[in-house]
Amino acid sequence: MVDLGIKDYSTIQWLATGYMLVSGVLIPASAFLMTRFSNRSLFITSMAIFTLGTALAAFAPNFGVLLTGRMVQAAGSSVMGPLLMNIMLVSFPREKRGTVMGIFGLVMITAPAIGPTLSGYIVEYYDWRLLFEMILPLAIISLVLAIWKSENVMEQNKNATIDYLSVVLSTIGFGGLLYGFSSVSSDGWTDKVVLTTLIVGAISLVVFIVRQLKMEEPLLDLRVYKHPMFALASVIAIVNAVAMFSGMILTSAYVQNVRGISPLASGLMMFPGAIVKGIMSPITGKLFDKYGPRILGVLGLTITAVSTYMLANLQIDSSHTYIILVYTLRMLGMAMVMIPIMTNGLNQLPTRLNRHGTAINNTAQQVSGSIGTAILITIMNSVTKTKAESLMTGRFFPSKYQYTLIPIYHHYIYRLASKYSLRYFLTNHQYVTI
Repeated sequence: MVDLGIKDYSTIQWLATGYMLVSGVLIPASAFLMTRFSNRSLFITSMAIFTLGTALAAFAPNFGVLLTGRMVQAAGSSVMGPLLMNIMLVSFPREKRGTVMGIFGLVMITAPAIGPTLSGYIVEYYDWRLLFEMILPLAIISLVLAIWKSENVMEQNKNATIDYLSVVLSTIGFGGLLYGFSSVSSDGWTDKVVLTTLIVGAISLVVFIVRQLKMEEPLLDLRVYKHPMFALASVIAIVNAVAMFSGMILTSAYVQNVRGISPLASGLMMFPGAIVKGIMSPITGKLFDKYGPRILGVLGLTITAVSTYMLANLQIDSSHTYIILVYTLRMLGMAMVMIPIMTNGLNQLPTRLNRHGTAINNTAQQVSGSIGTAILITIMNSVTKTKAESLMTGRFFPSKYQYTLIPIYHHYIYRLASKYSLRYFLTNHQYVTI
């Protein structure tokens, strides 16, 4: 935000939301792509696009180019998750999928969890471009290895055709909802563009769903929801995605802006949670193969719910140790739920529906993560504005606390005041009269 001259979270969050938006739009087509093209050619093409986007972001001169690079990255990576999951489903029997999916979780879930710690260190001590420069050689190596070593293990139908109207409806539906919800935090719920995109997106999505249910060969076969265990797993995965993405962003915002903790220290506070989540993914996979999903799911959801309540009630004087323990406990609960429940849901599907099941899972998580994060950041901005204004006018805290809280909130209020045209009030030191 400082280096790029961005003043509010609603704008900078597009580096995450824009990525998820493009992924959410393109992932529904992954089922068709995996049917039409070989897994080898599909992965090589996707990795090449991702590498191009990484290079564009690494050398971006401004926020616009950086955002473009992120969206190109998303265009390349959108098919990789569903593709990898399908290769695993084809390559391993059902009784071993829990262990394999646990390793998958170690790779795909732990990486975002470690992100805040690693990026906090880089942003504080190095240029932010290193975030992409360090990924670029790894992407190139992956591309070279794919060209050299990858093999085709999935069946393909070269005669498969795509329904272009479904693609258009999917793009407008998911894209409209994602854009609308992502713009709410900056433009408000009454903005005409926000309302228009939300309404058009919702209508398009309804038409898309009805069309898919009537087609013999749909772009995204929603009949997978006729399998109860898959439907339950999908709902739980959606809740988990909202909790995970929004929790990482909002916790970082709290410890940095409210508590005045540096980006590096903020990342280090979240690091134990990432470690626990990484360690637990393979373990929960093996436990799933042995005991099934029920015990892990109930226990994991209980831990997640309790720790989320504790995280939602943090105070200005909550100790660093307490924040770390609660955040780590929350990650433990999510790790116990995500892989076992997802694996159990996919195990209920016949082989012919695997492509659609994985595409729907990834679409639901991307869309729900983006929408959930946008809504919660909107709430954060609204509550922050209200309480900051109350603090400045002496309405929020009893008089005996007003002077002691000034040093803690000074920097935070100043940044908010800059946004809400109250800088004169602070720069003339009149805030002392609060």
